[in-house]
Amino acid sequence: MKKIEAIIKPFKLDEVKDALNELGVQGMTVTEVRGFGRQKGHVELYRGAEYDISFVPKIKIEIAVPEDVAEEIIEKIVETAKTGKIGDGKIFLMSLEETVRIRTGEKGRSAI
Repeated sequence: MKKIEAIIKPFKLDEVKDALNELGVQGMTVTEVRGFGRQKGHVELYRGAEYDISFVPKIKIEIAVPEDVAEEIIEKIVETAKTGKIGDGKIFLMSLEETVRIRTGEKGRSAI
């Protein structure tokens, strides 16, 4: 099993969610996060004053998936979330040692 963490632009969330649903992804965890990379934040104008926004708002999607579909899901996220502009985000792929469904006690792939 694999865990996919994708950091994307907030306005791309619905599009990515719909694309992943089409691939059969049944669940995900979504968190509003803030951070920066090469983008290094930006400057906003509010009521005539400039404000340096060091941490840019992003969305983090976490998905546990069987290993055999991880690459397909990553490709779909890239295809759907890409704008071609700086700050499109990152995807992290990690090995997932175990998954347990709390309600039933199921483990492994059947718990996803």
